[in-house]
Amino acid sequence: MPVAIVDAGPSQVSRSIEVNAPAAELFAMVADPHRHHELDGSATVRDNVKCPESIVPGARFTTAMRMFGVPYRITSTVTAVKPDELFEWRHPLGHRWRWEFAVITPTLTRVTETFDYRDTGPIKDTLKYYERMGFAKDNAKGIEATLTKLHDRYGE
Repeated sequence: MPVAIVDAGPSQVSRSIEVNAPAAELFAMVADPHRHHELDGSATVRDNVKCPESIVPGARFTTAMRMFGVPYRITSTVTAVKPDELFEWRHPLGHRWRWEFAVITPTLTRVTETFDYRDTGPIKDTLKYYERMGFAKDNAKGIEATLTKLHDRYGE
């Protein structure tokens, strides 16, 4: 099953795929920051360093990352939670990562991941920076790899 490009609007990179698993199971994995390294297809996410027991809007979690060979930590804020349907967090620079789960059948779910950089802060040139630096293009590749990895985990 190929990853599908989703037109989510300007300054958003969105892809989806059908996964042979219940939405609740997939949501549980994404809504647990301790498991994000299991999902990541970009090879940037490491282990979760700090995460509260209750993941609700406003909760913050810190993740160990590695980009361009450089390790760092990032603290993100959960911005939206709708059990078994939606999980989203905001990066300190303002972009958001959103996961949506649409039930097709009880054991088949359309999973959509979106990198949303519409609201990246007070500097108007930030949007252009994301595009010039290749973040939009690189994140599209990372999302495609992540969704393919998730699809393959649950098989055909």
